[in-house]
Amino acid sequence: MIPPIGRMVFRLLSCMRDVILALGLSLGAVESIDIHPLPASAQPEYAEWGRIAMQRTAERYRLPIVDYQHIGRRQLSSGIAEEKFKLWLRGDNREFGVFVTIRFETATEKILAVEFEETSR
Repeated sequence: MIPPIGRMVFRLLSCMRDVILALGLSLGAVESIDIHPLPASAQPEYAEWGRIAMQRTAERYRLPIVDYQHIGRRQLSSGIAEEKFKLWLRGDNREFGVFVTIRFETATEKILAVEFEETSR
């Protein structure tokens, strides 16, 4: 038997799920979430690179992205840097992480490479 507090938590989570579904939001469909962007001054420097990482990962794997983490920026040389992200994907009875590294020219922000590395952690 589920204790009373457990039933309350279960009902609360069920209601939250119903609200999310009623609003038409899907945690796995990146394109379906309509988020109004913050002003450029309020966004972190890596925000645009994060959007690119999510877009490229969605194109490559065609699975729902359920979590996102910015790992950091690394300066490779005076004109080249890379941003690294960890995305968590779920689908096809499988759940796994993908490290996405975007290498680019710092002056022009031209993308030089996008690399993917799968991980079980």
